[in-house]
Amino acid sequence: MKQQSERLGVEPIPQLLVQLAVPAVVGLLVMSLHNVIDAIYISYSVGTIGMAAVSVAFPIQMLVMAVAGAFGIGGGSLISIALGANDVDRANRVFGNITSLVLIFSLAAALLGLTILEPMLTFFGASATILPYACDYQGIILYSTVFFAFAFAMNNVIRAEGNAKTAMLSMIISAILNIIFTPIFIYGFGMGIKGAAVGTIVAQGITAVYLVYYFLSGRSSLSLKKAYLIPKLDLIKQILAIGASPFVRQSSGSIMLITANNLLNQYGGDLALAVMGINFRIIHFVTVPILGILQGLLPLVGFNYGARQGERVSASIKLGLKAASAIAISAFILVMTLPKYLIMIFTNDPAAIAMGQKALRVMFAFAFTIGIQIVTGGIFQALGNARVAFFLSLSRQIIFLIPLLLLLPLALQLSGIWAAFAGADLLSFFVALWFINRYQGIFFKASLPELPATKT
Repeated sequence: MKQQSERLGVEPIPQLLVQLAVPAVVGLLVMSLHNVIDAIYISYSVGTIGMAAVSVAFPIQMLVMAVAGAFGIGGGSLISIALGANDVDRANRVFGNITSLVLIFSLAAALLGLTILEPMLTFFGASATILPYACDYQGIILYSTVFFAFAFAMNNVIRAEGNAKTAMLSMIISAILNIIFTPIFIYGFGMGIKGAAVGTIVAQGITAVYLVYYFLSGRSSLSLKKAYLIPKLDLIKQILAIGASPFVRQSSGSIMLITANNLLNQYGGDLALAVMGINFRIIHFVTVPILGILQGLLPLVGFNYGARQGERVSASIKLGLKAASAIAISAFILVMTLPKYLIMIFTNDPAAIAMGQKALRVMFAFAFTIGIQIVTGGIFQALGNARVAFFLSLSRQIIFLIPLLLLLPLALQLSGIWAAFAGADLLSFFVALWFINRYQGIFFKASLPELPATKT
């Protein structure tokens, strides 16, 4: 499978970005669609209280994604650079360490989560009314942590070797199975919100089996040996250094949601929590193609950086920024034009529709800037510049959004919570522009810094 990764250094950039990004976009859209359909099933079978319960539980899943993503994306960047430098042995060692880290973490996380489930969900913002529903849902979901974390990390590894179609297929398998099994367990077996969780476990388990088969079948550029599974401190440090950026981005999203959920509970009650759950899914669905562009861009930039092809690195970056900006602007127009109808997909509750459409417009006011924000941070990650990538990950969620969430409601009450999202988007956009200007030699002039020394 050597040619699979080597083509990243020779084929036309637009063609490669399409080949790498389109499968990622499709896969992420399908995954996001299954989250949307799950929410619709829960909302119409349990009511807005079910939607609120899932919203309160979601930060737990985000934390799992954050850690698995740190392993998969951080290690994936190292794999791309190693393959670009024709160091297959190093790539395999990184792969083995990623596998071990994911398995150790996921088992520990599931055990801890089940042990402290009720106090954890209460801390995450569950009211006395919501708590039983949130426990019913998340108490089952935790049993699939190992499947979920493994699939999330390995899809990033597969994309890092340039095989975006397989990563897309695994996400489609998971989503379609979830869409099939969830209504069976919710309605067919009368399990309510528990049925949504059981359907998720079945889908994620089958997906994990498919990914194991992919790596063992010889279709991958990577191979897994027992010796490579032994954790190696030097490699783990490098994986975590680069993976710190996506970890902070994802985990700060979890911290943000915990903060927002508690404030929503205080200023708007269970209805506001349900509205946040609906709006969060809408925003994620219409902007997730940007993440697909980034996932396609990462191996392209990383490989050519490792191969010292500056012109191809700059060309890839410029094309990625343009594509992400086009998607962000299109999503902005859609949400600003049709907020009421987007909310009505999830609920027929008049109060939720009225609150939701107003909140959605405010939250999305500066969302046309998010393409630049997301891709800029990812570029530094692909180049192995952990410090800048880490800071950019901090900027929106931690430096701007959480302080705004704490401050604006003091003057604006519930409206201040929605406005905090718009303010954070605008401020983090200016930060991204500053870094683009600061590193314009890499972005626009094909001037690469020295490749850092690596250890195996």
